[in-house]
Amino acid sequence: MTFSPVRIALSRHIRTLPNRPPQIRSICITSSSLIPLYKPSNPISFPRVSRASYSTTNKIPQPIPSPPPLPPSPEQQDIEMAEPTGLIAKSGIELLTFGTPNGYKASVLLEELKEAYGKDYTWQSINISKNTQKEPWFIAINPNGRIPAIVDHDRGDFAVFEGIAILGYLTRLYDPENKFSFPVDSDDYTVAEEWIGWQHGGLGPMQGQANHFLRFAKEKIPYATQRYVGESERLYGILDKRLENRDYIVGPGRGKYSIADISIIGWANFASFSGINLDLFPNVQKWIARLFERPAVQKGFAIPTATTLGNDNIKKLLDSDPEYKKKAEETAAFLKESQEKYGYKYTSP
Repeated sequence: MTFSPVRIALSRHIRTLPNRPPQIRSICITSSSLIPLYKPSNPISFPRVSRASYSTTNKIPQPIPSPPPLPPSPEQQDIEMAEPTGLIAKSGIELLTFGTPNGYKASVLLEELKEAYGKDYTWQSINISKNTQKEPWFIAINPNGRIPAIVDHDRGDFAVFEGIAILGYLTRLYDPENKFSFPVDSDDYTVAEEWIGWQHGGLGPMQGQANHFLRFAKEKIPYATQRYVGESERLYGILDKRLENRDYIVGPGRGKYSIADISIIGWANFASFSGINLDLFPNVQKWIARLFERPAVQKGFAIPTATTLGNDNIKKLLDSDPEYKKKAEETAAFLKESQEKYGYKYTSP
């Protein structure tokens, strides 16, 4: 038994359906409607989520100091959702993502395309702490079981996974004026590929391992910690040199904002959490601030939820939360001891 779709106009503050029967299993939200699907068996409870999101919020375990979660907004208290169980859109791009450095690069570009060309899209939050990305329906889209992934419903439900491929696909098909990319026969096209590859094969993997050993590993391993934090630091030195006398990473003169910047900004915004002292890299700091002045970047970093691990939030916590500051100092001391034990000295390149 299935109810006919009930179309309800979305207002600025979305409200939950009144008198919702407990048998309603999920509510699919698009830009114009709410569609309840009646499922008489196996009813489930609804976790709370942020405004206009399709699933649950981020609850990543963080054993060494981790910022406290942001307080719930009124919208978070108003909307209830179930974890995704499949695709929900019938047309356009559907993004499957979560609040990670790799996830944000896809949502930022989609927001830029939306602002520049009116290219709308649908998104669902894939809660990686619940292993939703390992479900069979998701594996059929990305056999590697990782976010982000997109499905282009306008091109026969064509699926694309890996951030490097997603950025290239979206700009080739939906950036005809090369506002965020470069003509394929230009030298800058290849230069952009170089820097996107540099992030994909260098900065992302190294900083990801730095996060793991510095923040999440159950066993503290000094060698691994100083190895990956040090390599991440070296890579930021390369980026800082590249941005000397430049506003953006690729392009003539001072450069042009492009997918090369978008591919890296997610990781750069997590640098402090990874044990990187950004004061050593003033050109990177100015570049991060420049990108976050863009409305589409701000919107992209709010999908599916705003991170509590960004550089600005960590700085605020260090200034306002004595307990967090104490734990952060302990972590910094462990990192320093690990570096001294193995004779680490910063050098770049």
